[in-house]
Amino acid sequence: MASSMVTSSTSPVPPRPNLAFRRLRGQRSPAEFAAAVRRAAREIGERVSCDARYVGRVEAGEIRCPNYAYERVFLHMFPGRTLTDLGFAPRASVRGRRAHTAGETAGGCEPYDTQDPEETYDREESDVLRRAFMTGGGATVAAATLGPLGLATDATAAHRPLRRAGTSEAGALEEAVRRIRLLDDRHGADGLYRRAAAPLRAAYALLDAGATRQTTADRLHSGAGELAISVGWLAHDSGRFDDARSHYAEALATARVTGDDALEAHAFCNTAFLARDAGRPREAVRAAQAAQRVARPLGSARLMSLLALREAGGWAGLADRTGCEQALARAQALFERGASDADPEWMSFYGEAELEGLEAQCWSALGDWPRAARHARRAADLQDPHFTRNIALYTAELADDLARGGRPDEAGAKGLRVLELLGEVQSSRVQTMLAGTARVLLPHRRASGVSAFLERHASLPRTA
Repeated sequence: MASSMVTSSTSPVPPRPNLAFRRLRGQRSPAEFAAAVRRAAREIGERVSCDARYVGRVEAGEIRCPNYAYERVFLHMFPGRTLTDLGFAPRASVRGRRAHTAGETAGGCEPYDTQDPEETYDREESDVLRRAFMTGGGATVAAATLGPLGLATDATAAHRPLRRAGTSEAGALEEAVRRIRLLDDRHGADGLYRRAAAPLRAAYALLDAGATRQTTADRLHSGAGELAISVGWLAHDSGRFDDARSHYAEALATARVTGDDALEAHAFCNTAFLARDAGRPREAVRAAQAAQRVARPLGSARLMSLLALREAGGWAGLADRTGCEQALARAQALFERGASDADPEWMSFYGEAELEGLEAQCWSALGDWPRAARHARRAADLQDPHFTRNIALYTAELADDLARGGRPDEAGAKGLRVLELLGEVQSSRVQTMLAGTARVLLPHRRASGVSAFLERHASLPRTA
């Protein structure tokens, strides 16, 4: 991009701070304001990846005119105002780079060459890149939304060097992460994992190709790390623990290279969860504690609450009831502080239902079946219908707790409910839980409701 800019012997005009935009932010921190921008985007069906860095660049004058998506969001946030009112240059003054020579002004604006070239990409070009990334054919809805970052995959193209990435690629990568999470919430991991490998390879290929600006490189590293965690979770939920461990380690390395504390905390969070599920409870405790150390300065009480729950799960696996209860109490207290703009975007799943579900798992690991069943029931009742996979998970947990707690009839009924949900959800983890419940219920096969569950469960196709 830089090579296409008009050169001149004159010195470039330094960016002019956007004081109008700074006044609109008011007393909110850049991170708080960025969260407000993301919320406003969701209200009108837009997707922007606004963060504190972006806000800082706008206020410093590095972004003279936002791209079309941000423009729509800002005008929605501040109705009745124009881009000029918000401190931006008119779009016409920052288009047609070749039409101006360095040092010229248009419409009273800075010369175009001081504008971040990544922020004025054409709307149609951006849409094409996003469609190329997000569509890829396939037999299922899930597969159809996970194309490989718009990179060519034919044999000839494989030998062509990648062009350096810009904001369109960074935005497509961030969108892929959101899409994978959305599909996982609805359908579970089993149908997604293999399809998600291609976007992940493409993401790291973009990192190797380099970026046009450091801010874009930072977004690409963060996006690639989050994508590695998402793909790792798909492997985790599919029972591919070795693959999951590798993807989480890749995300952790990416975070360490770039000094991204938020990404590092997320990677440690998932590593702790995996260690618990893989029967390594002491590692789960250590990973959760490491996550809490790196996350503490981030200012999110909800994140710290989730990490305390990860630690509690490790203590439960070690049969340390005191350590588990202390971590659970800390998680509850932190949760009650409420949500904040500092909460990471990936934590959208963490509400009261997840809190109850994770506590149920702790009491189950400690063998307190009645207490575990109470929390699992509340989790299933509280869960937003959007999170189909989690409803199946919590109900499976409830069925197992009821079966082990001596309530086979009710356990059979809940097991049947999970079997109904498996028409929408593909999760090896849920199926493994159901298999355990079926074994516990075998001695009660003549009980009302149990036989129907066992028969339907026996007819399930066995996964490889």
